[in-house]
Parts: sequence; structure tokens; C-alpha cells
Amino acid sequence: MNNTHVLEEAQRIINGERMMQYGEARASFTAIAKMWTTFKGIEISATDVAMMMILLKVVRSRHAVKLDSLVDIAGYAALADQMENRNDD
Repeated sequence: MNNTHVLEEAQRIINGERMMQYGEARASFTAIAKMWTTFKGIEISATDVAMMMILLKVVRSRHAVKLDSLVDIAGYAALADQMENRNDD
């Protein structure tokens, strides 16, 4: 799979099966942000959630970089952009 396919697969997943499984990303990430804000006592935004999920995937990739992790990172990056209202499609 080349880099274009990684990006296409991420787009397919975040606008297809993940949306079907978990609902609209903005609502989900906002709910997660509220829970994390309450738990940590600091303000966490929906964008922060997407960025922290990228960091989680990076840490998991320290030992072996797997294709599905790269696809997930690309998907979370697209969702971070969406959370910032740059891409509401």
C-alpha cells in the first residue's frame, strides 16, 4: 500500500465503518474530552483528543510500525482538522 492508499483507507474508515460503529466523530470526541477534562481537572478539547490518540498510536509503534497504525494516525489527523472546523464534510 503506498501513501496515497494509506490516506484513502483512513478516509474510507473514518467516513464509513468507524462512523457506523461509534457515531459522528465530533460528538464522540467532545464526549471523550468532557470525561478527560473531569478526570484530569484541566480543559481538554475534541482536538486534543484526536492529537492524544495520534500520540497513543505513535507510542504503540515504537517496537513495530504496522500499517493499520499508520492508517489510524492519518485518520486521527483528518479528524483533528475536522474538530478545528477546517473540514466539516
